[in-house]
Amino acid sequence: MSQNGITSAKLADFKVGVDNVIFSVDTEANRLLVLLVKRENEPFLDGWALPGTLVRDGESLEQAAYRVLAAKIEVEHLYLEQLYTFGSPGRDPREAPESFGVRYLSVSYFALLRYADTKLIEITNNRTTWYPLKQLPDLAFDHREILEYGYQRLRNKLEYSPIAFDVLPETFTLNEVYQFYSTVLGENFADYSNFRARLLKMKILEDTGVKVTRGAGRPASLYRFDAQAFAPLKDKPLVFI
Repeated sequence: MSQNGITSAKLADFKVGVDNVIFSVDTEANRLLVLLVKRENEPFLDGWALPGTLVRDGESLEQAAYRVLAAKIEVEHLYLEQLYTFGSPGRDPREAPESFGVRYLSVSYFALLRYADTKLIEITNNRTTWYPLKQLPDLAFDHREILEYGYQRLRNKLEYSPIAFDVLPETFTLNEVYQFYSTVLGENFADYSNFRARLLKMKILEDTGVKVTRGAGRPASLYRFDAQAFAPLKDKPLVFI
């Protein structure tokens, strides 16, 4: 017992890894996808998991996150945002005393990409794939929990930030914006008319003056996101949906 009356305990020995929750939106098929990899080592050999790695000596967490993704996908613009740290005892089978006996922390990162802008790297021998969020396989470790945490972060960011316009094409119709939100949040998240009126009222979209016909409907106006118009609103509580 210590001088303060607090029982001393052995300090935990940690290894630190990163796991990436990478979402993409396939707007043509109205699917929200998540990047998964098939594990090549125990534990969970040949099981599906989020793309991750242990952090190397002299490497930052962010560098490790980018490193593992660079081996899996090609994408022109990739911005990773730190999500959360998962470190509950027993989250990794390698923590057992008869194994390595150390604790494994996972610092998770999160990103949203445009499906059409990404390419899976062939050298991964088909062990990397996009899975529809509604059809996920069993996941290794606590990766289902990490993924669900990431999905909730994505939903929250759609509510208070213009993240959708980072993924949509440079010009888009209002219906395409609505379909994007529907794909991520579910078809019943909002009425189209109310969504359209709320979005236009914010005055952050620029009408290009161009109309397009897609499908059997009437010609629709093409808009682009006006970052300059949004700048004064950046630090204000907004609700995009």
